[in-house]
Formats: sequence, structure tokens, C-alpha cells
Amino acid sequence: MKFKEFLKSKGATASLFMGVFYAVCMLGIFLPGYTAIPGNIDRLSVAIVNDDEGEAGAQIAESLEEQLPFKNIKTEISNKAALQELEDNKLALVVHIPETFSADLQNGDVSSSIDFTLNEAGATVVSSSMTQVVAQINEQLSTQFSRQTAQGILMNLNVPEEQAKEMTALIENSYVGNVVTINDMPDGMHNNMLPMFLTMSLYVGAMISAMQLVGAFKANRGKASRTRLFIYVQLTSILVGVIAGLASTGIAFGINDLSSDAFLLIWGQQILNYWVFFNFTAIVVFLFGEAGMLLNIPILLVQTLANGATITREMMYAPYELASYVTPMYYSVQAYYANIFGSTSASPYLLGLIAVGIGAMLINSVIVSVFHKQLPVDEKETKELAKV
Repeated sequence: MKFKEFLKSKGATASLFMGVFYAVCMLGIFLPGYTAIPGNIDRLSVAIVNDDEGEAGAQIAESLEEQLPFKNIKTEISNKAALQELEDNKLALVVHIPETFSADLQNGDVSSSIDFTLNEAGATVVSSSMTQVVAQINEQLSTQFSRQTAQGILMNLNVPEEQAKEMTALIENSYVGNVVTINDMPDGMHNNMLPMFLTMSLYVGAMISAMQLVGAFKANRGKASRTRLFIYVQLTSILVGVIAGLASTGIAFGINDLSSDAFLLIWGQQILNYWVFFNFTAIVVFLFGEAGMLLNIPILLVQTLANGATITREMMYAPYELASYVTPMYYSVQAYYANIFGSTSASPYLLGLIAVGIGAMLINSVIVSVFHKQLPVDEKETKELAKV
């Protein structure tokens, strides 16, 4: 065989096609998706809570509202409600001006500071971006607003100008914004990306398994009814999920410093993940056979952006945001953030994951009943199955 003939073989042409197809899909999906960073930072929601009854707090709140690079800034919200929304990742930052802020400035007490609270149990870009924003805010308050506001307040109190300047300098040099982090995440990228890595570890395997189990379903038609074979496929996916989930959970606990109380929670979700991922990726395989894997690859790549581990829904472009609602990875990743690093409930995300799984299984059952005709079942096989 000459090399030219070899290149015309099915394996060689398939290899060439997949090489080009995967490269085009990956770059065509990743590069446009990541242009949302930092371009769509302004889509994040923040809250400015001004409990100060004096002039200084009002001026700072107004100044921040004008200068912060966010389109959605909540001001008519209590600090308690804002912190709860931050916990649920509905807000990216909460700025709280305490009620005694102006009075403390007037009395020369600089111990009262503004609280900047951010949540680390969420998309990595959000926490890092908010840290930079807070640093810039504090720098502006220290070098500009503190001097102007404090000097004006002191002058209004009939403090001599020279004394006012001295006291202003003291306030300016003493101002420190109080940065508060909730759900503090351990150092290391392996911790930040653990929810995504746990999810990805089973998704790829489930995608390949979908091709193999659907192939087994087709190969065994005639040996059992479609319904029985479909049930066997579902039970096998759950069994594989139990084993693969245990292995992946064990590796995660061996590398990451996780609480032993979380072991069963993570393992349980990994089992659920595998079953959902299998049914979701099996849809196109039941429809198109092995060729369905060509669709599963770009769907997988889209989800690596749409799962919320790197950027939030607010920052995503419309196709990726839509994908986050109808694909399973987003719900899995967010549930892990809540269970492992957060203190908010993971129930909404787990329910979303279950809904996707049940929906995918029902779609698969319809595809089987419509496109996979029932073959005559061998009587000998039927008797043997009945004995089992």
C-alpha cells in the first residue's frame, strides 16, 4: 500500500477531519466567549447600602454610583438583603456605609470604615475583578474624597482652616476600607476550579459511554425488548456513575483539603452527574449514531464557558447564557460551589440538574420508540431472561 492510498483510508480521512473539526470548534467557541472578559464586567450587579444619616455618606454613595463601572447598581436595599443576594451570587459586591460614618468623621474618629464585601465561592473572574475594583475605590477615597469631604465638614464646624487641614491629613492617612470576604476559598487554582474539574471529570467519560452504551443497545436488539434494553442502559449508567463517582471523589479528597463531611455529598452528586450527563449526551447518539459525537464536542466546549466557573451568567453572551439554562454543567458547577465552599443552599441547582436529566431521559425514550423499531425477540433469549 502506498502512502497516498493509506491517506484515502477511512481511519486516515476521519483523523484528518476530526483534527480540523476540533481545532475549529475549540477556537471558534472559546475565543469569542472569552472576549466577555473584561468587556462584560459592567453587566455585574452590585449594591451600595448607605445607612449613614450625615452628609459624608450621601456624598460617597453618590460619587460611587457615578464612578463605578456597573450598569446595575442597587441602592434601595438593606444591608441584610444585599448580603443574602451576595451569598446567592446575585450580587458581585456590597458596599456598606455605616450609620455613624459622618459623625465619626466630624468627631475626628477614623475607626469607622466602609465595608466592601465580596463572595469568593463563585466565578473566578468576579472575585478577582471585585478585588481590583475595591482597591481602586479605596485609593480614590483616600487620595481625593477623604480630603475634600473631611476638610469641608471641619470648616463647617468653624474649625480654623489650618487646624482643619491638619485634621484632614490625619483622616486621609488613617482611612482604610474594610474588605470583607465571605465563603473564603483556600489558596490554589486547584481549589478555585474544583467544581468545574469534578464536573468535567465525569462529563467526558459519560459522553464516550453514551456512544458505547447506545451501541450495545443497538447490538442487542432482538435479544430483548426495546423497553428492557433501555432500562438496562439506564441501570448501567447509574452503576458506572457509582464507581466513577467514587474514584473521582477519592482523587479530589486526596489532592484538595476538603472536609470529610462533604465526601458523601460530593459522591452523591457525582453519581447524579454521571446519569444526567449520560442521558444528555446520548440524545444525539440515539438520533445519529456515532456521528452524534460530532455534535457532542461543540456542546461540551460551549459548556466549559457556560458553566459559570469562570464568568457569571450576567457576563455571558446570549448563546452561552442560553446554554447555561438548558445544559447540565452550569447546575453541577454551581451546586458544588454552594456545597463545598459556600453556605447558601445547593437545592435550586440540584433540582435544575435533575430536571435536565429527566428531560433528557424522556427525550431518549421518545427517540427509541420512534426511530428504533422493535425487532422480533428471540424466544430462547426471552426464556433465559425470564429465568434471570
